[in-house]
Amino acid sequence: MSVSDDVKTALTANAALMAVLTGGIYNDVEEISRQNTAAAFDATTKEIKPSALIKLGTETRVGPYSRSVQTPLTIYFYERQGYANIESAMIKAYDLLNEKQIGTGVWELTYDVSVHQQRDTALDCALGTLRFIAIRNR
Repeated sequence: MSVSDDVKTALTANAALMAVLTGGIYNDVEEISRQNTAAAFDATTKEIKPSALIKLGTETRVGPYSRSVQTPLTIYFYERQGYANIESAMIKAYDLLNEKQIGTGVWELTYDVSVHQQRDTALDCALGTLRFIAIRNR
């Protein structure tokens, strides 16, 4: 399993978070879309439901071991309009992930940065992001 699989497993196991993210959490697609993540959209209105996408960034080497790396992991949170569900989900995800050891070979996930109250123009919806750094053995 990859770091994003392990993080998705940890997040989806939390009932309170999943009650907020009714459109689901994804990590195996390039983007949220009606074609690739149909469950993230309301069947009647075709509008996006509160959902999240986990993406890995550029991994870099970090000491002290020859196989130790830091892997940035960004979670994108979406909802049709407003930020109530996004903010709630971001708080819950932060509490579930920050300074935790999740997955095989991960020493620690550490919070890096948040971006609040943005807009995804392609999906025409509200957007927020959380970024963590996974310090791990590759």
